[in-house]
Amino acid sequence: MSKEEIYTIPILDAFNTDCECPFCHLSDSLEKDTIDFVLGPSYMDVSIRQITNTTGFCPTHFAKLFNETNRLGMALILESHMKKVRQDLEDRMNSDKPKGFKMGKRTALDPVKDFTDTLVDHCYICDRIQDFLDRYMDTFFYLWKKDSSFRVLVTASKGFCIKHFGQLYGIGEHVLKDKDFQDFKTDLIAIQQTNFDRVIKDLEWFITKFDYRYENESWKQSKDAVSRSIQKLSGIKP
Repeated sequence: MSKEEIYTIPILDAFNTDCECPFCHLSDSLEKDTIDFVLGPSYMDVSIRQITNTTGFCPTHFAKLFNETNRLGMALILESHMKKVRQDLEDRMNSDKPKGFKMGKRTALDPVKDFTDTLVDHCYICDRIQDFLDRYMDTFFYLWKKDSSFRVLVTASKGFCIKHFGQLYGIGEHVLKDKDFQDFKTDLIAIQQTNFDRVIKDLEWFITKFDYRYENESWKQSKDAVSRSIQKLSGIKP
């Protein structure tokens, strides 16, 4: 079984789910699973702790981990991570400073600044989610090229958030042959625009409902239009 085939079931499940973006749906599931994984038995796994000690977590995922019930697990993760950060910072402060200068400015990044930038830009949970999403993207195109019924499923979906729409567009340009990409691009844009129009229509009706002349009218599909609009634009469902 190829690596693409391994991820076929989650992809098909996501596209069979009633949601504004199947990849956001996958990302939400991955996030929950990864948080459970981090605060489950994995925090006693030396190989995992070595990674979390080095990468740490972004502010969003620190907050989500903190809001879980396993405070002891969180404390153990934080203890070893803080010790690693302190030691790494000290090592870099004691290392030789870059000697290259150009026009009075350093040509190499200061090791301390380089370290803090790298630490801030990485998150174990974000990295793990993205790793899986990259594989799901590969599987998407594997199915798109191989299975005509999958194309029907995608066409019938509610489209994507802007982020994942852009990723599909960009990846498709590289993995599909020229004519195949032109066909894919046409289909993808049509799916996206049709579903943007759908959400816009719901948003317009939501606004209209605040006019007293329409207060007795049905909300139709508009009650969650604000939330769905934000998800379409940002990939985040409030």
